[in-house]
Amino acid sequence: MEFQKICITNRHLAIGPFLPTIESILQGKDRPDFLILREKDLTEDAYALLASEVLRLCGQYGTPCILHHFQDVAIRLGARAIHLSMPEFERMPQQRKKQFDEVGVSIHSAQEAQKAQQLGASYVIAGHIFETDCKKGKEPRGLDFLREVCQSLTIPVYAIGGIHEGNAASCIQAGATGVCMMSGYMRRGR
Repeated sequence: MEFQKICITNRHLAIGPFLPTIESILQGKDRPDFLILREKDLTEDAYALLASEVLRLCGQYGTPCILHHFQDVAIRLGARAIHLSMPEFERMPQQRKKQFDEVGVSIHSAQEAQKAQQLGASYVIAGHIFETDCKKGKEPRGLDFLREVCQSLTIPVYAIGGIHEGNAASCIQAGATGVCMMSGYMRRGR
């Protein structure tokens, strides 16, 4: 079964130094179709430094890189894709949206998904679908939630949360365009 895979970064999960881990992921046989540089805990300046390196690596290996949260950094670095939370996207002025070719949004309900599409999102990431260490103690939304979101939108939907090779196909069968994986990529050894 063919589907898109997105690597969501988290340098705290990386085995070994972060940039060599990213390079290993980008040149691996199961390389992602896209990479989202998430790194939510960094300051804007620190994120900008890391983003310039990751954008360079992604360019070297032909993998599109989507920056996360820091819109000004993305614009400064010439990145044409950004991923935002729903509140950030709702506050984003229309003029700012025009500065990007792709604006993705994280959603947690079918209503949020529909609103994101109405406001011009290019795609949504819906989660969390399965149990995951990233959301310890929080009930997963499950495949019925994912199916509902997919059926209510015309833009691509990517599933996130506890996804691995063993359950990715069920997300695609529920209607997702692809899946996002964090631990599955970040915990790979060199």
